[in-house]
Amino acid sequence: MNKAGRKGWSCSWKFKMSVVLTGTILMVYGTGLSASSAESQLRSRQAPELILTEQSSMQVPGGTASGHTSSEAPADQSQLKRMAIIIDDAGNDMKGTAEILATPVKLTLAVMPFLPTTKKDAIAAHEKGMDVIVHMPMEPNKGRPEWLGPGAITSKLTDEEVRARVEKAIDEVPYAVGMNNHMGSKITSDKRIMSIVLDVCQERGLFFVDSRTNFRSVVGEMAVTKNMPPVGNDIFLDDHNSKQHIRKQMDLAAKRALDKDVCVVIGHVGHTGLNTSAVVHESVARLKGQIEFVGISDLVRDVWHWQAEPKLPTDNK
Repeated sequence: MNKAGRKGWSCSWKFKMSVVLTGTILMVYGTGLSASSAESQLRSRQAPELILTEQSSMQVPGGTASGHTSSEAPADQSQLKRMAIIIDDAGNDMKGTAEILATPVKLTLAVMPFLPTTKKDAIAAHEKGMDVIVHMPMEPNKGRPEWLGPGAITSKLTDEEVRARVEKAIDEVPYAVGMNNHMGSKITSDKRIMSIVLDVCQERGLFFVDSRTNFRSVVGEMAVTKNMPPVGNDIFLDDHNSKQHIRKQMDLAAKRALDKDVCVVIGHVGHTGLNTSAVVHESVARLKGQIEFVGISDLVRDVWHWQAEPKLPTDNK
């Protein structure tokens, strides 16, 4: 082959090879594009489902899978801890009475008998949906006699006199469902007298709440022997008259309710009334969603499973 022929063949061969190589490259690149496009389309179709799956499995602290916090849903009332607040010394138009009656939850008003606003306060509490109990004056180990009030139970009374005074007190307080002691550190440790008091309460369909003004009280053990609920006070809110102290006591009561499921506390109108009512109002708002405020009769029914079975008619309804 001459020089010109060899040169033409070489050019022709290079041209053919370049065509083959170009075709191969285009084929491979096209395949890659198709694969990439298919993968992109597959990913785009799968992405919404994958994101949804990831979101649905992601838990928000204190919330639900949808991202809503638990505070947006109403609390399950059956899971709440419960507190019964008893307010003593109503019946004499004492400071803080109106404020306590305006509390937006169910409280228990302990009304003293034979006083100027006994009936008025009891009726007002009942109309507000609160529990009413008789705040029975009882002789203390120490204290001024004038603090007792009229119709008090004292250690010198005969059995018949004790019975008569308890029955009259029950008749005096409209809508009463129970009773607790006003003062009474001496009487609540006296088995003779407390047996009569509990008998009358049981006959009239009332339970008795031991205010626990004496650690030697016999009320709880005697109640059990008579098939009555051994209800007792856990914490006094206002044994010192300052908002700081009452808040501290309310915090202790809340902790007890959270730890023990229930707590019974006692506060007062009168000397501490305005401070006590103010702290009760702010505590009710602060503890909403953690603690349910109930009447003492609710605890008697649900915790001690006691229902009144009066043997004698009552005139206090």
